[in-house]
Amino acid sequence: MKKKACGVLTLLLFFMHFTYAQQKTITGSITGPDDLPLPGTSIMVKGSTSGTSSDFDGNYSILASPGQTIIFSFVGYKPQEKIVGTSNTINVTLEEDASALDEIVLMGYTKTSRTELTGSTVQLNNEDFEQVPVSTIDQVLQGKVAGLTFNVNSGTPGSTSDIRIRGRSSLTAGNDPLYVIDGVPVSSTAANSTTSGSTFSPLASINSNNVESITVLKDASATAAYGARGTNGVIVITTKNGKSGKTTFNFNSSYGFSNDAVDGPQVLTGAERETLYYEGVFNTYGESYGFDLAGAQAFSEANNLDGGVYTAWNAAGRPEANWEDVITNKDAPLMEYNISASGGDETYNFFTSLGYYDQEATVIGSDFQRFTGQVNLSKDFSDKITFTTRNSGSYSYQDGLLETSAYFSSPRAVKFFMPPTDQPYDDAGNINLDTSLPNPLWIAQEDIDDSKFTRITSNNSLNWELPIPNLTFNTTVAIDLQLYNYKRYRNRVDGDGASTNGYGWQSNSTRTNYVFQNNLDYLLNINDDHSLNFKALQEFQKNRYNYLEADAENFADDGLTNLNSAGTPTTANSYFTDWAVASYTGLMHYSGYQGKYVLDGTIRREGNSRFDASDRWGTFWSVGAAYNMQKEAFLANSSWLSTLKLRGSYGLTGNANISINQYQSLLGYDGDYNGTSAIYLDTFGADGLSWETSKSLDLGIDLGFFNNRITTNLTYYRRVTEDMLLNVNLPYTSGFSSQIANVGEMENKGFEFELNADVYRSEKVSISFGGNLATNENEVLKMYEDNSGEETVISGTTQRVESGHPAYGWYMVTSAGVDTETGDELYYIDGKGSETTNDYNAANQAWQGGSALPTITAGIYVNIEAYNFFLNVSSYYAGGHKVYEDWARYTNGTDLFTTLYYQGVDAILDRWQEPGDEARFGKMRYATTAWQQNSKFLYDGDFFRIKDITFGYNLPESVNSIAGLQSARIFVKATNPYTWVKSDYLKYDPEIDSDGFTGLETPPTKSIILGLNINF
Repeated sequence: MKKKACGVLTLLLFFMHFTYAQQKTITGSITGPDDLPLPGTSIMVKGSTSGTSSDFDGNYSILASPGQTIIFSFVGYKPQEKIVGTSNTINVTLEEDASALDEIVLMGYTKTSRTELTGSTVQLNNEDFEQVPVSTIDQVLQGKVAGLTFNVNSGTPGSTSDIRIRGRSSLTAGNDPLYVIDGVPVSSTAANSTTSGSTFSPLASINSNNVESITVLKDASATAAYGARGTNGVIVITTKNGKSGKTTFNFNSSYGFSNDAVDGPQVLTGAERETLYYEGVFNTYGESYGFDLAGAQAFSEANNLDGGVYTAWNAAGRPEANWEDVITNKDAPLMEYNISASGGDETYNFFTSLGYYDQEATVIGSDFQRFTGQVNLSKDFSDKITFTTRNSGSYSYQDGLLETSAYFSSPRAVKFFMPPTDQPYDDAGNINLDTSLPNPLWIAQEDIDDSKFTRITSNNSLNWELPIPNLTFNTTVAIDLQLYNYKRYRNRVDGDGASTNGYGWQSNSTRTNYVFQNNLDYLLNINDDHSLNFKALQEFQKNRYNYLEADAENFADDGLTNLNSAGTPTTANSYFTDWAVASYTGLMHYSGYQGKYVLDGTIRREGNSRFDASDRWGTFWSVGAAYNMQKEAFLANSSWLSTLKLRGSYGLTGNANISINQYQSLLGYDGDYNGTSAIYLDTFGADGLSWETSKSLDLGIDLGFFNNRITTNLTYYRRVTEDMLLNVNLPYTSGFSSQIANVGEMENKGFEFELNADVYRSEKVSISFGGNLATNENEVLKMYEDNSGEETVISGTTQRVESGHPAYGWYMVTSAGVDTETGDELYYIDGKGSETTNDYNAANQAWQGGSALPTITAGIYVNIEAYNFFLNVSSYYAGGHKVYEDWARYTNGTDLFTTLYYQGVDAILDRWQEPGDEARFGKMRYATTAWQQNSKFLYDGDFFRIKDITFGYNLPESVNSIAGLQSARIFVKATNPYTWVKSDYLKYDPEIDSDGFTGLETPPTKSIILGLNINF
């Protein structure tokens, strides 16, 4: 028996050796019909997992045996099969596949070819952002999508941003787009509820390295399938799939440093501040008490007008503190590491990854970390049934900071408010706790603003090709679980917690989003000339939110910050909310005469629990058409025209993004009446409350030249929002001030233009460039009428909503400059051109033109590759809007706010000093001034920013083969390296919150990053 076993083993070893001996190395090159190399071509040995890809020069090497078949495939080209013979060299020329070259656009529920698209969409593929380390995925969109504006709420890593697609469509309902990940709508609501700490975006949980594509849907034809949730546009994120063949690995790493993208206003030195102070004393008291400017110091000291501040400062040797240096985390490090694996065979494929991201903020005491994991798997159980599961998990930690606070405790605010006469450290080298404002060094050391966010998503679908030909059934079950924990602590010694002997607040929330989808898809082909695709979709989405919070004060020690260590619990609160959406959608797509004529139709019946049962259901629809003129006989043989498509769409969408229970009158149970618990009417329900509706028109033309080496498109859009949700004033006798109702109309319209050009391509060099340009004109068409029949207006101290003007247009007292004889600030009584007055209260508010939203945006990119080197540059422009310097009432005042109590910016050095002076600011005064918002601090918001510059090198095949790599590249990247601002007065970063006010939050950053990307 042993001899037989040895014999069999010997035979097997001989056979394996014989088989191995038959394998040989096949080499060759792969080119296109223009004889140029095709780098990245997939080369597979048929029936095995052995595979590779061609290098930058189109060369490849693979092991195969005579008689085996090698498959060569490349996107946009027809695959070829070659049988291995006696030769060790196989060169291949791939032919273009016209149908494959037509880009597939992923739209969430559906996908379609670019040629047969009737709507307005932009799709970014992973090569557009794979070398862009970001804390939130939405950052990669800026400048790359016509009509999309991007505003940061804070530069603190992981914070939320405002994205608007084609303007603002609502005043009180949401303006944010819907996010769809792998076909499932998800929640993008800010994870935290704090109003003074750093915000936290749930999009920070997404690792951009796991994303295959991002598609932005803009018009009704593209978004109507999403009903009321898609009225503000839809952003479809598709994660990566596995690729059949030998398992391949990718590792990428980035490391760099960040600083503020814009320096911001420069503050006064101690000497400048002292000079301005004594000028104020002289201008206020000099004439009355008979002293000149030189005598102002003696008068101030004699009357102790400064409380001894400058006397003590001079006695100490006039030390100058640079508080900007104190609070700035210069060259804040950021790093990212990702590893992924992809593979499979003819029946399954997988993609899996692990990632780590870490970025410190540019202000002391703040950091963001993220750990991510992704597992995507697709398995064919038969040639008819496929199961797909996409799963992700992430844990994010944000060591935030106080960004807005009472009494300027925010570290960022210290730069603008801490007097330079205060020193950060005392004589013993300890943190100085005797400063005018809380010392940011102590705040950063002792205070806590911690956010911990865990997100788990699972998307599972089963696709079944039914026995009826061309009929497919798909069912999907998805869950998005978000766990958020926030802890705030304000120390006992200095800052917001000093008055309460320490203050603590903790909150926990759980948000669960369930989605169930079922759809039937039927494709009918008629004579190869016509095709009809029908889809019936049923969807149910349930969102549940649980929240618990408690706070306390009077802590025994700053090292014991949990609430059970507090001596005085103050409040505790918890609540639960939920909402649901049910819908039934029908979609039809017709392509006639081999794609010459295209017609789309969508109808969706949707119910939303935010409305009463009688008003809960709405019907939304769209129609779209396209005419591919290049398929006409008289254009089919054109050598220069590749695409000429006319397209248009019209549809009705809705908006239900309001707080829940608005239609209900609800009771509150936390009342107190003479020490006894009481029940009271808490909310006054809005009877008949229903959807906002938007009617959207989209007309466009798409052009392509020279095999689409040059493509361009022009689109006109108009969207009118009706039944706009607004808070309507109620009679005082009702006991409530206002109630939400369906009143008002608003319009957005404009043009969008895109251009992409592959201008030069050779074996070693390629050059391409492109860009986009978009306009947006916003106007409120109608407001609700009061009891007298007059349209109402919504007014604030700087903005107003009124028909005939943009929403939240700038409306304030108009500055008339400075009186050259007296140095008084002047104001127009009734707007620019009217009489002037030096009495602010005698001047009326007037329209200033424009609003906070840009009326024109643009993006430009350039890509160059030459001899393994590559250079990519992208930029962004926004203009036509205005921004207001919100803190100017303090930092730009010609009074004691800037010269004694706090700090001022150096802009006020341009002030009036004597008769005849033409200055930007009036004379200095020994006084404090009430808040006087006026147009002096309203600036043109136009800016241009170079977003990214990437320079790198692809290692040659000779180096890769020695290292055992498929490909490798190294690069250096600069983000936001240059910013141009139109207004000389706008010193803050122009990329601000969409409300148009400059703030004291952490600004956007510029970075220098070194990266490595290898495949093996």
